[in-house]
Formats: sequence, structure tokens, C-alpha cells
Amino acid sequence: MADNTPRTSSIQIGRIIEALIFSSAEPVSTRTLEKHLPEGVVLDDIMKGIAGRYGEDSGIELRQIGTAWAFRTRADIASLLMIEKVAERTLSRAALETMAIIAYHQPVTRSEIEEIRGVSISSGTMDMLLEQGWIKPRGRRRTPGKPLTWGTTDGFLDHFGLDDIASLPGLDELKQAGLLRSGASISDRNGLGGLLDSNFGDDDGVDEDSDDEPGFEERFPDFEPADGDDEG
Repeated sequence: MADNTPRTSSIQIGRIIEALIFSSAEPVSTRTLEKHLPEGVVLDDIMKGIAGRYGEDSGIELRQIGTAWAFRTRADIASLLMIEKVAERTLSRAALETMAIIAYHQPVTRSEIEEIRGVSISSGTMDMLLEQGWIKPRGRRRTPGKPLTWGTTDGFLDHFGLDDIASLPGLDELKQAGLLRSGASISDRNGLGGLLDSNFGDDDGVDEDSDDEPGFEERFPDFEPADGDDEG
């Protein structure tokens, strides 16, 4: 007996997935998209079909950002659409250095960040990066004290135009951009102090905020990593 059950065509599925991504204010995770697929349909095949509709003649492209997907303006015309405005809030040198250390050393604990920077980190610095949506807890190390580890988010990748964490600039690129002083090395445990040039502000060995306020680790002492999230 013939199966008369209506089947959704791959074109129709692609339109649904495309609409979901287009209508979302944030990149849509692969897990979310897969929930809308019929059994037996592979997401990669659908995404290739959607990406193919936005060729080089299009002003936008489908981008994979970490484990999520989003439509973004093509790089060759992005500069034509830029609008300059005064930033409402700038990151301190402490926050920038902390962000760089987390990005290049993740998953990394707070004590490890302090060891690399050579100064203590205030709760205000970590809270600022959390508010930006650039860092997240990655789980606890299986070491005495079970210290909390930190890593970057898809929001960090999206903000800096990176497809994945492997797209971070290397040592030579940082030197050419003037963001790494001569002799400083990211792999050097004490070299990150020279990662950012002096035009980002001054640090006299003390962060700009008091550490009297409880940080994430003190506020959520029972935090445990999700499955597969603890890399310690």
C-alpha cells in the first residue's frame, strides 16, 4: 500500500530553517535548528543549500559562528555600511587583558589568569565580561578546591567576526598589528602583560575595581559543568 503521508520537501525545509535564522536577533544554535528537521534529514545538507542561494553577488552570507548560524553582511561591503558613533562604555585595560588570556588559554581558572597578568582580578572585571556575553563558566577542574574554569562564548566570536576560536590571530599577526610588544609571547606564562599596547590605559598592578563584591564563584558555589563541558 502506498504511503500517502504528506512529506516536506528539502526546499520547504530549507525555507523554514532560513526563516528561523533570518528572524532571530541572535545566532541560532545547531541544536535548535535540528529540532525543526524531519527524521533522516541532515542539517549540513540543508545549510549548504541555503548558503548556495547567497552567492558572491549577494550582499549577505550565511555564516557558521561556533556552534550557531547567522546571516551577516559580506566583508567587502561592510565598511560601506558602518556608522561611527561614540561608544557608551569602553573596556578597561584589565578587562581587555583578562579577555585575551581567557581566549588564548581557555579553559582557564581565575587564579591562572591572575598568575599570567601578575595582578589580582576584581569581580567587576569578570562581571563586565559576563555582561558583554563574551565569557561563560566552562566547568570545574578535577583538582583540589574544584576551581571554576572560564571560556569564550559564541557571542565573543560573533562580536569579533570569528568563525571559531581557531581563527584567533597568531603571534605574527598580533606583532604586525602592534598589539604585541617585542619579546612578549602568548605562550609565555608572564608574557600576556605585553599583549595589549599601552594606548589601552595604564595598570599600576591593581585592578580598577574593589574585590569586596562577591564574584561568580562565590555567588554560585554549587555550579557544576554540563555534560562534556569540563575539560580539566
